[in-house]
Amino acid sequence: MKKVLSVAVLFGVAVMISCQSDEGIVSKSDVSQEAMDKIYALGFTNTGAMRVDGGYLVEGDIFLSEADLNKTPSRSLLRIAEEEQYHTTNLVTGTPRTITVSISNKLPSSYVAALDEALARYNAEGLNLTFQRVSSGANISITKASKGAQYLASAGFPTSTGNPYSSIKVNSAAIGSQPQSTVATILAHELGHCIGFRHTDYMSRQYSCGGSPVNEGASTVGAIHIPGTPTGPDSGSWMLACIGSGQDRPFNNNDKTALDYLY
Repeated sequence: MKKVLSVAVLFGVAVMISCQSDEGIVSKSDVSQEAMDKIYALGFTNTGAMRVDGGYLVEGDIFLSEADLNKTPSRSLLRIAEEEQYHTTNLVTGTPRTITVSISNKLPSSYVAALDEALARYNAEGLNLTFQRVSSGANISITKASKGAQYLASAGFPTSTGNPYSSIKVNSAAIGSQPQSTVATILAHELGHCIGFRHTDYMSRQYSCGGSPVNEGASTVGAIHIPGTPTGPDSGSWMLACIGSGQDRPFNNNDKTALDYLY
């Protein structure tokens, strides 16, 4: 059976890390009903939501702070089909601009080359966003996830002031010995969240993750259809919620349409 990684549990299904008695564990499944209701109202599935340090992890790799849960939705959600490209209400503004990205030396040294590959994928598209790796003071910092974290990687969405989300956390122990192209795909996926992309199959993670279908139902914010993207399944998208072990997902034509439309 094909091993599946969840980019948000990332690219996971059964790559969840056992809690047991590890010191420093920050992920918990005990989310209050009030928080579950707020997560759902914002347009995210609350199935599998976890409490993490500073907020909640939803859809496997998306971080929502307490402040996010208490925001008043300001834009309607458009629903066209199940597997298309979607973006969040907030996007990166002030383009053209350069987004700097740093990576912690606590992560495997091989991740530097994987990050360079991920950034090169974006820069090859001639967008109004240019990505540049720096050693410090970055707009987006890639750091090692806390010990005992029950996800592979996580990120959030752009701020209301038009800046990219500033943090990507990576659980290198859970990712294991995946090839560079797979790690590059994971990092490119999380960078996609940072600039405003939702999961291509956010309405039903069953498409790429298997298991039971999950549909958020009616909502008020968070997933706006990008014109020109397909109304049917898109098996190669870099923003699908889950990916097979060892798989590489460079941007396909639909991804490029979505990137060009937004940036």
